[in-house]
Amino acid sequence: MAFPKPRQSQALFLSPRFLRRFCSLPPTPARDANDAELVSKLLLQHHNPFHAMESSLQLHGITLTPNLLFETLLRLKHHSKIALSLFNYAKTLPRPPLTPASYTLLVDTVAKVRQFDVAWQLITEMDQNDLTPTPSTFLTLIRRLVSAGLTRQAVRAFHDIDAFADTKTTPDDFCVLLDTLCKYGHVKLAAEVFNRNKNRFVPDVKVYTVLIYGWCKLGRVKTAKAFLSEMVERGIEPNVVTYNVLLNGVCRKVSLHPEERFERTVRNAEEVFDEMRRSGIEPDVTSFSIVLHVYSRAHKPQLVLDKLGAMKEKGICPNVVVYTSVIKCLASCGRLEDAEMLLEEMVREGVSPCAATYNCFFKEYRGRKDGESALKMFKRMKEDGLCAPSSHTYVILIRMFLRLNMIKVAKEMWDDMKATRAGPDLDLYTVLIHGLCERKNWREACHYFVEMIENGFLPLKGTFEILYRGLIQADMLRTWRRLKKKLDEESITFGSEFQNYQLKPYRR
Repeated sequence: MAFPKPRQSQALFLSPRFLRRFCSLPPTPARDANDAELVSKLLLQHHNPFHAMESSLQLHGITLTPNLLFETLLRLKHHSKIALSLFNYAKTLPRPPLTPASYTLLVDTVAKVRQFDVAWQLITEMDQNDLTPTPSTFLTLIRRLVSAGLTRQAVRAFHDIDAFADTKTTPDDFCVLLDTLCKYGHVKLAAEVFNRNKNRFVPDVKVYTVLIYGWCKLGRVKTAKAFLSEMVERGIEPNVVTYNVLLNGVCRKVSLHPEERFERTVRNAEEVFDEMRRSGIEPDVTSFSIVLHVYSRAHKPQLVLDKLGAMKEKGICPNVVVYTSVIKCLASCGRLEDAEMLLEEMVREGVSPCAATYNCFFKEYRGRKDGESALKMFKRMKEDGLCAPSSHTYVILIRMFLRLNMIKVAKEMWDDMKATRAGPDLDLYTVLIHGLCERKNWREACHYFVEMIENGFLPLKGTFEILYRGLIQADMLRTWRRLKKKLDEESITFGSEFQNYQLKPYRR
């Protein structure tokens, strides 16, 4: 059964809760939330990708307030074109309901699909309209630039904050810049920026902890320890978070096989525990969860359960991370019944599972090619209502059901994903298109390929190539030419990013 063409289609870097906090908006009245839901659905249903402004013509007679505009943009976070169209419409109103918060949200939405030129235009426009960009606006853009690998541009954007914003950058803003660079693996640049700005921003425990995290992320534990020593020499006392970051670096990304390496890792972890206690800091639940994860990665289910019991005896209540780590170990070792019993226990103890908890089961079912059990667990997840599936949950399930040729179920998953607003994002489109190509369902693959582009997502180069080769081999050259024409029309949207996707002529 092929995928039927859906209506005009609908990834998440910042959660709605975080965005509201980041943008300093007051709590949203229930009425605004309901109205935003209706307005966003209206725009999605009437969206014309070739005439974007037609969507906003449906809004005549609706009074857009600042809160309503923000909440609607929040619901259009996966639809950059429609969001930008709505925003442009709002600017034409007699009293435009524009705020720094709505600008910041739109900057994030367009930068997420790498339309950085548009993001900069919005920031410049804010300045021209006397809506001074805030450091939060720049930090949102900086996160997106770093995620795209444009690190130097991100650092320049940070230094541009003082030229645009009324308030000067603070040590906390500087810490966010370093944290973003480190999280995406650009630790050397973060250290370089740190050293250049030591006099401007006095280092504190947070800054050093971020840098220690970065070096640990690269597996450079010795360098991380050197930063810890420098920190202590400067009279800055490390806290439990600092030690947990170091502990995580000691335990993660190290090979645990053969057995000697596992034992060495456990000994190194115990040394960090001893150092913590010597400094008067007691290990917390996070400390234990890190060590427990080592047992989990080593596929030692009994040791994991023993460590969990030891935590409880010390009066340390396991959190969702601990339970998820234990469940992951049990599931990957084939002890699914024990994993389900632990899932029930955590719920009884008042610890709500997260999407990652359920993903442990889905990954094991995927390995077993057991689509029916995966579907039962998904239905249980929905019925319990303890957490919503994440976009990664849908990636796992849609890929599995496509490979098992359970096309109808994969379609239901796709529809459910859109209904819950977990996507679609770049990863989901990629999984779906590649799965359809594997099934040689070229027409449906082309449909979602075009939809993906219309929603502002630049397909991966591999997606271009697999579809291109498949269409040529299937004697569908005319279809490819129509797709290529559509790509050329959208090349302005993607700017310089699109230039890297030039395809060589395919030879049979």
